[in-house]
This record gives sequence, C-alpha cells and structure tokens, in this order.
Amino acid sequence: MKFKLAGISLLALSLCSQAMAQGIISDINIIGLQRVEKDTALSYAGIRTGGAVSSEELNNALRRLYDTGLFSDVSFDTKGSTLLINVVENPVIGVRAFDGNNKIDDKILESEVQSQPRSVFNKAKVQQDVQRILDVYKRAGRYGVKVEPKIIKKTDNRVDLIFEIEEGPEAKIDTINFIGNKHYTGKDLQAEIMSKESRWYRLFSSAESFDREKMNYDQELLRRFYNRHGYADFAVLSAIAELSRDKTSFVLNFTIDEGVRYKVSDIKINSNVADIDPNQWYKYVSLNVGDWYNSDEIEKTVSSLTEELSRKGFVFVEVAPSIHKDSETGKLSVVFDIKENTKVFVNRINITGNTRTLDEVIRREFRIAEGNVFNASKIRDSRRNIESLNFFSKVDIESERVDYDKADINVNVEEKSTGYFNVGVGYSTVNGALIRAGITENNFLGKGQQVSLNAGMSQRSNDYSFSFTEPYFLDRHLSAGTDLFYQTEDYQDESNYDMDTMGVRLRLGWDYTDNLSQYVRYTLKKDEIKNVSSASKYIQREEGESIDSVIGQTIVYDKRDNIMKPREGYYLSFGNDISGLGGDDKYLKFDAKAYKFYTLSDHYTFKFFINGGYITGYGNEDARLAQRYFLGGNSMRGFDTGGISARDKATKDALGGNWMVWGGAELAFPLGLDELGIRGRTFVDIGTTGKPDDIDKNDVDYSSSPRVAVGFGFEWTSPMGKIDIDFGFPIVKEDYDETEVFRLNFGTSL
Repeated sequence: MKFKLAGISLLALSLCSQAMAQGIISDINIIGLQRVEKDTALSYAGIRTGGAVSSEELNNALRRLYDTGLFSDVSFDTKGSTLLINVVENPVIGVRAFDGNNKIDDKILESEVQSQPRSVFNKAKVQQDVQRILDVYKRAGRYGVKVEPKIIKKTDNRVDLIFEIEEGPEAKIDTINFIGNKHYTGKDLQAEIMSKESRWYRLFSSAESFDREKMNYDQELLRRFYNRHGYADFAVLSAIAELSRDKTSFVLNFTIDEGVRYKVSDIKINSNVADIDPNQWYKYVSLNVGDWYNSDEIEKTVSSLTEELSRKGFVFVEVAPSIHKDSETGKLSVVFDIKENTKVFVNRINITGNTRTLDEVIRREFRIAEGNVFNASKIRDSRRNIESLNFFSKVDIESERVDYDKADINVNVEEKSTGYFNVGVGYSTVNGALIRAGITENNFLGKGQQVSLNAGMSQRSNDYSFSFTEPYFLDRHLSAGTDLFYQTEDYQDESNYDMDTMGVRLRLGWDYTDNLSQYVRYTLKKDEIKNVSSASKYIQREEGESIDSVIGQTIVYDKRDNIMKPREGYYLSFGNDISGLGGDDKYLKFDAKAYKFYTLSDHYTFKFFINGGYITGYGNEDARLAQRYFLGGNSMRGFDTGGISARDKATKDALGGNWMVWGGAELAFPLGLDELGIRGRTFVDIGTTGKPDDIDKNDVDYSSSPRVAVGFGFEWTSPMGKIDIDFGFPIVKEDYDETEVFRLNFGTSL
C-alpha cells in the first residue's frame, strides 16, 4: 500500500501510521535521489530503524524534507518491514536572466533576487524574487510594472529561469495639493519640498518621480520652513499619495495645520553650573526680542553658546533650549538652560553609503572629531553641513554607546546625481534672442569639487567660460577656484563700438561666521575695443588692445532668509580692486551694495536697496572705457542700457562715468494668480553717474542730478522659466538721456 504525503490528509497520515505501527521498521530506502546523498536525505527525515513510526513522526519527516527546498514531491510506501520514501528532486537553475528591463540595470536586479544560477529551483523563492523586483521598480517610480517568471526545462533535471519584465511607464507626480495653508500659497510650499509636479521642462530631473522616502522628507522640509517663519505649532496632519487607476501618475495631498505665528517676547539664559554667569553670554544669542520665532536661530544660538563655553574651558556642559508659547497673544519666550553634561567622548565616526563621495569630503563637514567631547549641538550642525553639500538625498546620523564614557557616531548617506546639463533659450530687450548651454558637476571625482563649462550666444553678445572650484583648499575651510572666460559685446546702439574680452581669474574665499564671508581674487584679462569708425573721439582714442591686471576683495554679510527668493533679512557687501600690477591699466575701484527685505502680512514683500561705485586712475592714468559705470536697463528701469551717462554732444555716444549711485524701493504683491506663479510689483528707481575725469566737459552733455523712474511689472515663474516684464516711466531726467518704457527678460533652463 502507498500513501502520498504531498498535501497529506489526516486520513492518509493515520493509515500510514497504522501500517508503520504493525511492526518494527528494519530498513529505510529513498527512491528518486539524483544529486542529494542518501545519508543527507535520511538526516533531514529524522526517522530511525528498529522501532514503530507514529503519525507525528511521519508528519515531522514530511515537513523537514519539504523545508529543505530540495524536493518538489514526497511520498511514503511500505513493503513489509521496509519504509520506502519516494522523492522528486527540485531542478537546479542553469541560467538565470532578466528580459525587458531597459530602465533598471541587471546588476541591480541580481543583487535583489535570491534564486541564483547553480542553486536549487524553489517556487516559493521565485515568487519572493518577483515581489523584490516589483519593489525595486516601485522605488524607481514605476508602479505599473509586470513580472512573469518563465521556466524552461532542460535535460538532467535542470531549468533556465527567465524573469520577463514589462516595465510600464514611470509614475510621475501629476498634482501636489496643500490643504490647510492660509499664509503661504501652494507655489510657495512646493518650492520648499523635493517632490515636484511633472512638467515637460523637467526632462532631466528625478524630482517629478514619486518616492515614498522623498515624500517623508518633504514633511520635515515643510516643518523646517514654517518653524523658520514663526510657526512653532506647525504640524503635518497627513501625507497621502494617491495612485491613478492606470498606475502612471500620483496626486500628493499634504494636510497641514499652520498654527499661530509667534513673536519672541522674552529671552533668558539660566545656568546651574558654577562660574558661569548667564549675563555674560547674551551676546552669543542670534535672535532678538520682537523677531519672529525662528528654529534655525535657536539652533545657531545653541551652537554658538556651546562652542564659546567650550573655548572658555566649560567642555562638559549642555545648552538645552526650551520655548514657552501663548497662543492667544502670539508671543513666545525662549529659555537657554546651561547645565552639567555627562562626560562622554566620541570614539569613532563611521560613514556608510558613500559609494562615490570620498570619506574626507563628509568628515571635513563635521564640527566634532574623534576623541572630542560628545556634543549633540555640534552633531546637529554637522548634519546640516552635510545636507547643505547637496550631494545626498538622505543623511542619517545616529549615536551608539560603546562604553560608559564613549560613543560612536554612525553616518549613513544616500547619494544622488550631482551633475546636470542645462540648455536655455529666450529673448531679452537687451541682447535679443539668445541660447545658452552648459554642463556642471558639483562633486567632481567624489572630491566635492565643482567643474562647469558654459556657452551663450545672442544677437548682441557671445560668451564662453570654464570654472573650477575646490571648496577645501589646502585641507582648510578655504574655497579656491579659477575661471577662464571669453566674451564679445556689441555696443553699437549705445556707443558705436564693439568689445572683446578674454582672461583668467583666480579666487579664494572663506567664512568668518555663518553669515560673514570674504573673497579675494586676481584677474588678468585683455580688452579689445574695435569697429569705432563712427564713434566719439574719446572712444576712438581707446581703440585697440589693453591688458588689465587686477587684484581685489569683497566682504559679504548675508542675513537673507532665502538666497533665491528672499522675504526677510538683509544683504551687505563691500569690494575694492586695484589694477596696475603689470598690464596697461592703473586704477582703484570701490563698490558697495545694501539690500533690505521685509514681508508684511506674509504676502507683501518690500525691498529697499542702494548700490554705489567709484573708480579713479592713478600714476597719470585715467580709468578706461571698459571699467567705467553705465546706468540703465536692468540697473535703472525706465532708461535704456547706458541711457544715464555722460554723452558725446556730436555722436551721442555714452561714455560712462567714474562713479555711480543707484537705489530704490520695490513692493512685490500677489495678484490672485499664485497657482500660475505670477506676482506683481511696483518700484521706484533713483540713480545717477559721474563724468569721466579725462573728458572735456564742453564736449559732453552731462549732469550729476538724480534721475527718477517709477513703474510696475510682473514676475512669472512659467513652465519655460522665469519671465520678468517691467514698465518704467522716467519722471526726472535730462533731455539727452535715452529712455525705455518696456523691458522683457525671458529664459528657460532644463
């Protein structure tokens, strides 16, 4: 009698058990073995001769044999006192391949699946591999993928395993909705997160592909954004991704609660550490009473206090901030508690996940080193520094206690693409139709270096440039770089001449604080003025080539909340150049800028600004045409390019000036078209220039009286890029000034 135990029933198991229990088992034979040794199979079965076999023993033997994955079928026979175990071995995988995977490389799939060549074929394992492949594609944004495992039988109980893949379209983000936002528009919030709506001009971007981890990080970015702007109670109530029925697109819905916007009403420093007088440490607090609450400023203050306390010898202290809110009044107090800290030292800093970026590029961003006192504030600063590199899509830092007074810092990063190719086409009233192209790599050879090559051509100008920047020159916090450039300009409309410029620039920069920076530079260039037959005699005398050898510096204090779209803060800079270290030109030049931004009611942003410059020759030399100041166009709306300048009475050519002042005010406001990316603005521009020192005042029309223009305009963040449209109307001008009412700047970057 024969009892097959594949999917064994209780009745079959009982009958077999009864048969086995009628006598002593004297022998066990296994039939059907090809590759597996008999002793190996017997050891898995676990049945011994010399006794009866119970139903429980048979059941356990069955499960153990199946669990090995070596057999597709098992059955039991009895023949007298001999137990016969009939098995059908699973085949061995000969070839394991992937077909149809154009978007995911074979190596990635090979690292995921468990069914390997020369391993035993197992249906359950193959189904698990199918799910793993589906998960890989989902992480790549392809949710409509289909995977079908094909089994091709071969001789000698072997099979080929082919995973046939139908990748389907990439699931893009169709729409991003924000629910509950009152103070900021959907466009404002989209600008702060990594996920982006699918648009044709994001051809080379992965931001429009849905990624669950990216969406989770978007919630953190939203929290940081609101916390920086006073909303200490902000919360993301839900973040839901809805997949379309055809599995080709997602709709992301962020439901948020902005909460109350708080102003700082009081700041206190408390200390329970001997010899630390709180009153001596307020100068290191970077926020003020009356400011909107800003979590970044809280962190900066904690970092500054911790660092300065450490310098003064208080290395085992902790600065713990706490905030106390009154939602009814919208006021908030901040308390910084200085207290004793456990003496824990950093044992090791372990970095993983950086397959391309060198370890040293990450380590140099740490504000703490192995052997230093463990400091949570400095670790937070280190994480922010690493994230600011923009080399990684994810940065995780965790501490692990390895001894009572030692801890490891474990850093795990996930790299992303750091190179991009850009193409721009557009039109402006200054240069006419234009096209630009460039390639940039921000993490060259994994060393954190930046390399870029750019070219631009328009109706009035051509320019080509190459730049290289080393952010940690000589293994110090020094940014060093070089630029090569060549440019041609057509100034026939303004001054009846053309100019070619080519040269090289060397740069060195460093930060004194998070906001204060300084840059020094050396520039060697050649200017050639040509095609001057119809130009002013003052331009004709400068025809030909001149060599300019310049060393200069600029110091910058930047307190803007956002470099690209500032809403609060200010920007100050002062620079000066000296020319004459060789070459033909000899001059001193000074430039200064000041900008102030202020936002009222979260929607109306005021910008106040002033720019000034002065140039003078020395050693019996005068400042040449190429270095002088010209106002108009983008620098003074309502006036044509070079429209405000000393002007030759005979030829009407603009000759520039040896000094310049230009400033004004601008108000940007919503038009109810924020979803389309359109905002309006009004402005007042005021400016004037000085006369060149070497020009006879009787030969030119010139006045140093201020010119004033008012106007309005629009800024459109369109699918094709940023478009600026301005209408400027001079209300104070000279008769010989060249004016311009309409100005358009248009461009796109892919």
